[in-house]
Amino acid sequence: MLELKHLKTIQALAQKGSVNKAADALFMTQSALSHQIKQLESTYDLKLFERKSNPLILTSAGKTLLKTAQEVLPKLAQAEATLQAFAKGEQGRLFIGVECHTCFEWLLPMVRLYQQIWLDVDLDITNSLNQSALQNLIERKLDLVITSDPIESDQLNYHSLFGFELRLLVPVNHVLAKKQWVEPSDLTRETLICYPVSENKLDVFKRFLNPAGLKPKAIRHSEMTMMMMQLVESQRGVCVLPKWLVDSQPEFAHLPTIKLGKEGLWSTLYAATHVASENQPYIVDFIDKMANKIEHHNKR
Repeated sequence: MLELKHLKTIQALAQKGSVNKAADALFMTQSALSHQIKQLESTYDLKLFERKSNPLILTSAGKTLLKTAQEVLPKLAQAEATLQAFAKGEQGRLFIGVECHTCFEWLLPMVRLYQQIWLDVDLDITNSLNQSALQNLIERKLDLVITSDPIESDQLNYHSLFGFELRLLVPVNHVLAKKQWVEPSDLTRETLICYPVSENKLDVFKRFLNPAGLKPKAIRHSEMTMMMMQLVESQRGVCVLPKWLVDSQPEFAHLPTIKLGKEGLWSTLYAATHVASENQPYIVDFIDKMANKIEHHNKR
């Protein structure tokens, strides 16, 4: 039966040109290697090389076996290296679901730096605002989810990234601009500009308006955060955004921001991982880099 050792033997014979040198390369005695060759030749009743040639000349059978060795051995070496990388946490898959429109501003630049370090990690990011990202994480279709809406599950762990305040952004000279905070009833006279997602994914509805049983006068959707701020600037409505995001946009610094409720409306951003894979080094490092990036971003 043809074995891996036979492929290594024929490769060594072709590279070294003699049984003595091939035996040294394989850390074998000459007699042991000769015995192995004779067994293989006897099994198939053929010769692998011309005995009296110097350097060795492979027969047609020997060349066929060498071609197989040249195709198979590199693949086996690569597979072994891949398995070792997996064991060390240097290689793997990191599919990320993002339930946060405003996260992409700091996430994408961070991903570029991460990929320069973890070259063998297959990383991809999907916008999961209209999907059940956490359910996909439970089903292992995703490996990490960035969310502010954790659900209870013994299969998931949550890593707190940072807490942030949501603020109402209004046009200059707006009737609400001088208020220290707004009540839900204040928004019933306003056009609320928000992302085109389910209301149960937006804190302004879920935790501010809905508990009071109130709705804004009208709702206008926008995919882009900067466009939402421009619409507010042009007096097309008001919007609710993280304070850190508004503070990071100096071109809109003139727009007033107002607290939602006397105590403000606060939320926490989490990195959710599956319990079976959260200790993978490349996942741990991604979460650490994400937390550091956010901390740096919020201090700007």
